Amino acid sequence: MQAERSIQTKYVKTIWNPFTGAVKRYALIQPGDRIAACVSGGKDSFLAAKLLQMLQRHSDFPFELTFLCMDPGYSPENRQAIAENAARLEIPLEFFEANIYDYVAKQSGSPCYLCARMRRGHLYKEAQARGCNKIALGHHVNDVIETTLMGMLYGAQIQTMPPKLRSRNFAGMELIRPLYCVHEEAIVSWQRYNDLEFLRCACRLTESPGEERPSKRTEIKSLIAEIKKTHPDVEKCIFQSAQNVRLDTLIGWVKDGVEFSFLDGY
Repeated sequence: MQAERSIQTKYVKTIWNPFTGAVKRYALIQPGDRIAACVSGGKDSFLAAKLLQMLQRHSDFPFELTFLCMDPGYSPENRQAIAENAARLEIPLEFFEANIYDYVAKQSGSPCYLCARMRRGHLYKEAQARGCNKIALGHHVNDVIETTLMGMLYGAQIQTMPPKLRSRNFAGMELIRPLYCVHEEAIVSWQRYNDLEFLRCACRLTESPGEERPSKRTEIKSLIAEIKKTHPDVEKCIFQSAQNVRLDTLIGWVKDGVEFSFLDGY
């Protein structure tokens, strides 16, 4: 299959190596893990699922994979498109129903945050019911960079998106991000090279191919693109900043829900 072969040839340096590097560096997978690779229909989650499938064949230790797609209320056309892409990529995708769109549409405020939280909860629940101890999502390095900057500019807080985390509501479950070191540019290139077309978003308002709503994240993308014109390494700097925090210069911080101040130990 060309899409798979291209990962190990043309994209070995920009996709395969960063992927395996993140898995090793952040200890994302352990022997005996049963991982639910969660596919939303977009390019990122499909690539993450494919990479995990390939890694399973070459891994030095055994781990199991289940490929899940939650249907939150897709149109028949978009669900069919997801199924066809899964078949083309030879991913044995299993669908399960969770009609959350109707509920989210009735709520006030931004639907994206609520939808994301509900989707993750359903994914944890379904994966756990199938005997999995981890779910894998398709967030890439650009998501990490943008989230870090969004937190500062719009949330008035310094936060980032860790490569893995334990679930607070589902005992024994973890979330891993195997694309943590893969750039979106490489993913887009892989998609175009293999003539693949994926859904842009799982949201009913934006799931039609080619559409994208203005959002804070797109504003951040534009801001970073503008800065890159004079500072080509800006993305690398933002990404590294979250791993190079100078605690003795912070005014305040929160750990496990408890607030601390520099005055506590001044």
